[in-house]
Amino acid sequence: MKKILFVCVENSCRSQMAEAFAHIQGENKLEVYSAGSRASGKINDKAIKAMQAVGYDLSAHYSKSLHDIPDLDYDYAITMGCGDECPDVRARQRLDWSIPDPKNMEPLGFNEVRDMIKARVSALLQESDVSVH
Repeated sequence: MKKILFVCVENSCRSQMAEAFAHIQGENKLEVYSAGSRASGKINDKAIKAMQAVGYDLSAHYSKSLHDIPDLDYDYAITMGCGDECPDVRARQRLDWSIPDPKNMEPLGFNEVRDMIKARVSALLQESDVSVH
């Protein structure tokens, strides 16, 4: 089972949505985690609404720091373009997706970022030989 970690600064928007899409698309064939280098402690309300629009309840998630995740050897550690390098995380592959921070965007822009994340997760899972919906 592949282990994937998504990281952004606050773990309130981008990395949370990426984790959600990996759960949705990964068909229980993945161990998926998300974390923040400076976790905010809460999920952004706009992220919750954006994911509700695609049928996923993000309100059950919580914002975690890099210290809260399991100490594993990850197959992928993926940063969202926020400059976080996660030097203490062991990963076979490190990727940076350069996803814009939607935190202060209007709903249309926020949803565009959500859809960008969904597409990136799909591509990753296809490249990784994990079935996707």
